[in-house]
Parts: sequence; C-alpha cells; structure tokens
Amino acid sequence: MTVKQESFGHLSDGREVLAYTITNPKGASVKLCEYGASVVSILVQDGRGKFRDIVLGCDCAQDYEKQTAALGAVPGRHANRIAEGKFVLNGQEYALAVNNGPNHLHGGPTGFHRRVWNSSVCGEDSVIFSRFSPDGEEGYPGNLVVSVKYTFDEENRLTISYQALSDKDTVVNLTNHTYFNLDGHASGSVLRQHLYILAQSFTENDSHCLPTGRIVDVASEEGAPFDFRTFTAIGARIDADNIHLKNGSGYDHNYVLQKEEDGLCAKAYSVTSGILLECRTTQPGLQFYTGNFLESANITGKQGVVYHNRDGFCLETQHFPNAMEHHHFPSVVLRAGELYQEKTEFRFDIG
Repeated sequence: MTVKQESFGHLSDGREVLAYTITNPKGASVKLCEYGASVVSILVQDGRGKFRDIVLGCDCAQDYEKQTAALGAVPGRHANRIAEGKFVLNGQEYALAVNNGPNHLHGGPTGFHRRVWNSSVCGEDSVIFSRFSPDGEEGYPGNLVVSVKYTFDEENRLTISYQALSDKDTVVNLTNHTYFNLDGHASGSVLRQHLYILAQSFTENDSHCLPTGRIVDVASEEGAPFDFRTFTAIGARIDADNIHLKNGSGYDHNYVLQKEEDGLCAKAYSVTSGILLECRTTQPGLQFYTGNFLESANITGKQGVVYHNRDGFCLETQHFPNAMEHHHFPSVVLRAGELYQEKTEFRFDIG
C-alpha cells in the first residue's frame, strides 16, 4: 500500500489544494482532494482485467470550485434538505440559508462540500480530512470539530469513517456524494446498470424533494417503481408515470434501510464491465440519486468529458432528510460532548 501526495492546483483566491492517491498491491487506487474532502477517482479492474475510473469528477481544484453537483464531496453540517432552512432545537429556532428552492440543502451555499479541509496521511492506506466549523457557521449552533477518514485496502474496500464533536447541541448528518458509473466515468448513461437495495420502503418527497414524513412501501402500487429488492436495471422504471418519480425528476429518494448483520445495504452491477459494488453502512438511510441535473451543474469533467444527466448514480448513506420536522425519523441531533460516529464501506469486485 502507498499514499502519494501532490498539488491539485489552486482555487480562484490562490489557495493551493492537495490531492492524495492511495494505491493497493493490485494497482487499484482511490484519489482524494482537500476541496470538499472529495473522492476524485476510483480506479479498479473490470472483468477483463482493464482498469476503469468509475467515479465522475474533475481534473483540478478550480474545476471543483466551479461545479455545483458536490462531486465526490462530504456535505455538511447537514447533508440533504431541511424545510425552509429552519429547525427548532431546545426551544430555539435556528435560521439557515435557503439554497434549494424553498429549502436548505447540503449545509448551505458554503457547506462542507465547498470548503478546503485540512489533511494528513495516516499510515500506508489512509488519509484523514478535518475541519473546525465555528459556532454560527451557516447558521448552525455550536463549535464543531469534524473529521473524515478514508481507508483503501488490499481487498478494494474504501471505508469512510465520520466523526464529529460539538460544544453545544447541534444537528449533524454527514454523507459522501460520489457519483458512480461502473462502466467508467466517461461511458455515458448508467440506466442499464443494475441496482439492489435492502429496503422495504422509502420516504415520500414533495415537489421540492423534501420528505413529507410519509413512508411509502415499495410493495405497494405507488411504490413499485422503487422496488430494488432484486437486481433491477436503474432505468427500467425511471420514466414511469409515477408522482414520486416526477417529484424527483427521477430517483432522488431516501430509502429506509433493512440491512444485513454486516451492514450490507445495497449492491450495484454492470453487465458491460463486470464490476460489482457493495455498500455497507452504520447509517439508517440511503439516498439513491440518478444525477438528474448533471447538465446544469457547470461541470468540466476529467479529461474534458461532458457529463450528461443520469451519467452517474449516488448511494448516499445518511440519516433521513428533514428529520427535525418529523420526530418518527431517526434523530440528527448531536448533543454537546457526545461523539458522532458513522461508517460506510464501498467494496469493489468482479460480479
């Protein structure tokens, strides 16, 4: 195992951004950068032994700064949506930026995914990104120290470990926003790739992709297009005449996970490349997103590739969006002095 550090270029304000590449003995690698604590590339072998980069991304820091798709990044403090940018905690209302229609998204316009994180190499297989988020940043209470550790091992397992600690009660919901394309980042649509999600239900969204609090069973007539309990092509039902799909412009929904004992919650597979992705997590939810707005996200892709809508899919392990409005959702409250800890593993193999 080796970790290589290099410059990833400079932002518009002149700050240099570093990148790190973790390479295992098989020649597979993961590249990360300080901007957004982002996953830049994942290079693994396909069924014929050819290496493919299966992550959408950019070639330099300035291109990451310009794009608005949170490519590969860690959004925060609260990933996903909060209704009208408001929540009440301990009887006090907090006002956050409204940056996604009428709602707050991914921690706001300068959320964690748009920040330069501190970084350090940890051993021969890990990189740790950390930052201090001061009390009041983007409207959130409490001085928060947060870290994200990426570990890539000999078995092609990328483990993402999150920790956070606050001196005041606050809300925290961390995820990773990597867009996967198991045929390679430049190969176009993911709609023929297959997906399996261990979930009996999902949280209903309104027309702004905000959970209403209602839980929809995937075995019901209205929930049928969301049933991935057996391997199903991502595009098989994405254009169905279904109000939930229309509200998301495709899939952009939180699944209520029913994980296996080892945390297995989802798999994805490409018949073309033979690459199999397995996702395990400690988190209760999974946002399945099909990159429905990539064309409007101002992305200059790697090697100048133009990414189109649905050229990548996200498996964002998380607590449920808008949980402060719906108390039957798992809590996103982090109490002062308590340690926030969550973990997600992506494993890459040949199916």
